[in-house]
Amino acid sequence: MSDVMRVAVTGAAGQIGYALVFRIASGGLFGPDQRVRLQLLEVPAAENALQGVVMELRDGACPLVEEIVATTDPKRAFEGADWTLCVGSIPRKPGMERSELLGLNGKIFVQQGKDLAAVASKEARVLVVGNPCNTNAWIARQAGQGLPEDRWFAMTRLEGIS
Repeated sequence: MSDVMRVAVTGAAGQIGYALVFRIASGGLFGPDQRVRLQLLEVPAAENALQGVVMELRDGACPLVEEIVATTDPKRAFEGADWTLCVGSIPRKPGMERSELLGLNGKIFVQQGKDLAAVASKEARVLVVGNPCNTNAWIARQAGQGLPEDRWFAMTRLEGIS
């Protein structure tokens, strides 16, 4: 067994985050021998849903999970994180302009970038999934000057490729 990896997941009670944390807990993301400390972040309005995710993880008796931290405080969620999966973001609503979405999510990712630089592991890697992920990753990286540029990733898929 390897050392315990601290994995932070934002939007952990959302549809994508919910599916993702169980894959991490089962070894599907980092391998069948990688023990993890899950550091799950949600907005206050979804705190009860996050507690439900924690109960399900505990009921699943996942042997790779050493500890679960569920919080609405980004600094607590990112503390010592080796990997951060930024899944949470505000979705684009009908009639919403891209600039509106960027304005709302930009504030979130500026703060998350600053918090990651302040408290995450200095070897941390950050994968931004929340759309528009390439822009959100750039925003967070600019704000998170304490982490090297090569530690920031955006999960994206090019449209129209067959």
